[in-house]
Amino acid sequence: MDLHIHTVLSPCAELEMGAKEIVEKCLAEGVDIIAISDHNATANSLAVIEAAKGKPLTVLPALEVQSREDIHTVSLFPGFEEASLFQEWVWERLAPIKNDPDLFGFQMIIDEDNNILNEVDTLLIQGIDASVDDIIEEVRRRGGMSILAHIDRQAYSYLAVLGIIPPDLKIDAVELSARLTSEEALFWKKQALNYTIIRSSDAHRLSDIKRQHATAVLLKRPSFDEIALALHSQDKRMVMWPWS
Repeated sequence: MDLHIHTVLSPCAELEMGAKEIVEKCLAEGVDIIAISDHNATANSLAVIEAAKGKPLTVLPALEVQSREDIHTVSLFPGFEEASLFQEWVWERLAPIKNDPDLFGFQMIIDEDNNILNEVDTLLIQGIDASVDDIIEEVRRRGGMSILAHIDRQAYSYLAVLGIIPPDLKIDAVELSARLTSEEALFWKKQALNYTIIRSSDAHRLSDIKRQHATAVLLKRPSFDEIALALHSQDKRMVMWPWS
């Protein structure tokens, strides 16, 4: 599974990150489960879900939410409706800063055939008016899961901003960057305490999507509920150490 993939809705993503192209690349790489995790938005997850229908690829809706402290979390939901309602909560807390496509890139909402349905005017790559704790709590209240994004990075990560991850934080996993070596990953594993660790591509271009950038999981079926069990090592579901 790869729970952190961007589309053309994220201004920093390449224009090649269309729905059909993402699905085709995942199928070619043998990735079975993905989450579409655009910055502060989930609108394009529906396009990828529709593009994957009838194909051996499970697509879950998510958002990579940026907190007031500039910490990124991947907020994962079981269905598009739940994710969309959470997106409303996020967008209510976005400052009215207009996107500059020449500076940041386009923010396009598409359908499964990559037809452009709309363009988001408000800049999505900014912190919302909510703390990381507020975001985690709201996701939990709505039945979603929270994953601390790329904790190894020097910006936009929990460790970079706050220095230490509390042992009682109500998260479901922490994410490490695909670029890490085995040695580097072991170092960051210690900083992650006993939280489950996953590896994700954080794909902004098609070449980022690779089987080796994903995480192997033991599930009965590819679903949100099964992933939740695996992230908490319940009922014989489990997450494999990604650098083994």
